[in-house]
Amino acid sequence: MNRPFEEDLDKLRTRLIRMGSLVEEQVEFALRAIREGNVELARIVAERDDKVDKLDLKIDKQCQRIFALNQPVASDLRLLLAAIKINNELERIGDVAAEVAGLVLRMPDIVQLANDIGIERITGPVYAMIKSSLDAFINNDPETARHILPTDSTIDSLYDELQDELTQRMCQDPLAVPAGAKLVIALHDIERLGDHATNIAENVIFLVQAKLVRHRSASDLSDLSDLSDSSDASNAPDQP
Repeated sequence: MNRPFEEDLDKLRTRLIRMGSLVEEQVEFALRAIREGNVELARIVAERDDKVDKLDLKIDKQCQRIFALNQPVASDLRLLLAAIKINNELERIGDVAAEVAGLVLRMPDIVQLANDIGIERITGPVYAMIKSSLDAFINNDPETARHILPTDSTIDSLYDELQDELTQRMCQDPLAVPAGAKLVIALHDIERLGDHATNIAENVIFLVQAKLVRHRSASDLSDLSDLSDSSDASNAPDQP
């Protein structure tokens, strides 16, 4: 590999990690804002959304430049393909965080209602998914990424439970409907964060192991893990 190409890949990875750190903090602040009613955190998220968008464009242009000037193959090609997809997921996560923050700013009444239905039941696991998926990318850790994938169904179940409880409250108290309607949107946004974290995890597995795991069942993922373990064992040196 020529040195300029290697340096370009290092810069790309560094920018992606910076983007991931920024977006992770955006999610943390947005979720805290809707739990705590912290308007200042919501404002910070809204103001920094432009910074996320600019970094997204820089990474996108950098990927295009590397493709145009080089002919990446094997692991380098996977890094570029994964970088494009992960960057897209991070930009979408940033948009969702900004939308949640915007809802808090425009309709402060959703905070009390969110706490009444126990929104922390979903915000905690979703933030953990985002953080773990980014850690998996930073550390090239497909095992961590693989453990994230089944969590998405748990998030879906929590979302359904919270939506049902919110619907019941709005039926019982018509005065809660305006804030409830906005909270429906916020809950859907938070559920989408789990989807984006799952997509990042899938791309980490592709990057490190050259395996496509989208649309696979839990049993398929278990088989993939077994195959990976078998491959590691077969490549290990004989013990003395």
